[in-house]
Amino acid sequence: MSKMTINNSPVRTSNNYQINNISLNDIPSFSNVKFENVIYQDFDDENLKVTTTTSDFHLTYGMGEIIENEVKSNSNVKMKLELTASTEKENIIQFVFDKNNRRLVDDIEILVNENVKGKMIIQYIVANDSSLERKYHVDEQYEGIHNGVIRTMMNANSELQLTVINLTGFRTINIFSMENELSEKAKLEYHIVDFGGNSSVTNYYTNLKGDYSENNLNTIYLGKNEQLFDMNYIAETRGKGTKMNMDVQGAIKDSVKKHFKGTIDFKRGGKKAEGAENEFCMLLSDAAKSISLPMLLCDEEDVIGNHATAAGKVNHKELFYLMSRGLTEEEAKILMVRARFNKVIDQISNEDLKKEIPEIA
Repeated sequence: MSKMTINNSPVRTSNNYQINNISLNDIPSFSNVKFENVIYQDFDDENLKVTTTTSDFHLTYGMGEIIENEVKSNSNVKMKLELTASTEKENIIQFVFDKNNRRLVDDIEILVNENVKGKMIIQYIVANDSSLERKYHVDEQYEGIHNGVIRTMMNANSELQLTVINLTGFRTINIFSMENELSEKAKLEYHIVDFGGNSSVTNYYTNLKGDYSENNLNTIYLGKNEQLFDMNYIAETRGKGTKMNMDVQGAIKDSVKKHFKGTIDFKRGGKKAEGAENEFCMLLSDAAKSISLPMLLCDEEDVIGNHATAAGKVNHKELFYLMSRGLTEEEAKILMVRARFNKVIDQISNEDLKKEIPEIA
């Protein structure tokens, strides 16, 4: 593949916004090769059933037909995860990129049964040459591609905390499609940690079809060098009394470009629904560029919707205060970024993971 336009906004806006979709150049071929570095940690074998047969699907939005068909036809990892009973364990799956595992096309289906509660972490990370030890910066000769679909189906009264972590290398193209369907009184806590990849493109869609269902989406992203982030978050409230909350916190420097599209669509019949989206991007250099487009669409009168988005440079008064306490300018900026990220990090219950993320930031 050479050039492709993907991740269309749910409602087309003026071309002047430059945010309706994203064009990626020089996309590596989706070679149908094996990806063998899949590691399972602390799995609850009694309450979590894992199989390699997934259901056929058609994404409501997604990245587009070509990207979707690659996952449906050429995935080299298929995984169905069914939570059959409640568990306190944080079931962790790691996809580890190295020089022999550079192409990952994963089809992941998560099913949470009725009245079941669980936690799950999915990590995309990089190994060094000699071991599977965690490494954030991939060697320059590694070039990778990740095209993944994660579909989550929540049955009535179920609860799931799902954390997706992207720490792939700086010569990797990351393409995420995430789709959720929530039945009556289901609750989904979704955390996205997006630090990796030369280009990271995310399409997130939630269908709150069940009455009193709830989805809280919390994202943190960190960009440097010439990274590109394109985030397209969409939620549709169909059931009565549903709640959707998006909280996105990021920081970019150098020549990073970031696009954020956040859409909450109040469908007819979803009375008493509530939706809120909040996005803030801290600009750590003059060359970094941030474009945001929050949207509220409404076909129902009896709803509450709020949105806020902002981008700004470091607060000089806060910076001066921290430097007056003995911190260097760089140390002070890092501390300010971490303070923003902690709003999301504190909601992640895995203590080891919470310690690792600030070290990278």
